[in-house]
Amino acid sequence: MSGGARRVTLRIEGKVQGVFFRESARGEASRLGLTGWVRNRSDGAVEAVAEGVPAVLEEFIRWCQRGPQQARVTDVARTDGEATGEFSQFIVERTS
Repeated sequence: MSGGARRVTLRIEGKVQGVFFRESARGEASRLGLTGWVRNRSDGAVEAVAEGVPAVLEEFIRWCQRGPQQARVTDVARTDGEATGEFSQFIVERTS
């Protein structure tokens, strides 16, 4: 992946499971042209890895701070890194 792409790993906490968060995040990331994945964690949080240009990643992070209408996000922890280009699309992973 070129053009200054970056990777961000997010841990989203709050009421984020059972509120269509993963599928909504997949739709938003795909709309923005990001690649990566999102999944539920066994501790009740949602985890996401996204790759793309920094400005678009920031837009996705802002969306994750709100989530879909039924979600109540209390915290979004982020870790920034280098993009690997390993993803071809943005998917929902069904395992945690």
